[in-house]
Amino acid sequence: MVYENFFDIIVFAGIAAFLIYRLRNVLGKRSGFEKKIGKPQPKEKVINSVKDIPQLKDNEKKLSKAYEVLVDFDHKKFLEGAKFAFETIINAFNNSDKKILKNLLTKDVFLTFENAINEKKNNPNYQFYSIVVDEVTDVSVVDSLINVTLKITSEQFKDNDEATISKKQDNWTFQKNINSNSPIWLLSST
Repeated sequence: MVYENFFDIIVFAGIAAFLIYRLRNVLGKRSGFEKKIGKPQPKEKVINSVKDIPQLKDNEKKLSKAYEVLVDFDHKKFLEGAKFAFETIINAFNNSDKKILKNLLTKDVFLTFENAINEKKNNPNYQFYSIVVDEVTDVSVVDSLINVTLKITSEQFKDNDEATISKKQDNWTFQKNINSNSPIWLLSST
């Protein structure tokens, strides 16, 4: 009788060992490098920490503040992105494409652009000849938002006629939440 119970114990121990082995293969094991599950940890702010700020041109010096508060800021990518956004926003406006505008503008600016489109103040016949970011005129941090104001000069022409090139200067402010991992900046002022 003792041998029958002993045999049962060995069979159950074998089954338990097999289940533990299979669970470990399927679920894995902690190696100590996994993120802890539970309450999310607040993001670290980089404000006032020593950070490598690259050499900035005189007209870009104010972007050093963006380097201080944004973890992965790259002024070259930002300025190229701002030029691309400028062209995309103006083209979407001229073509009455509210869907594109809604994703690139803050709510207040979108309403302004939407009203101008509804009042037919846009012109789909304009095209870009050139876009230059002349200067970073201001960088400010208010609460958790960073605002970067750029002076942008563009040359545009009408009806595929380069003889109609006109030069325009604009001051646009782009905004981003400093705690956001999103690379998207929204146009917050024109």
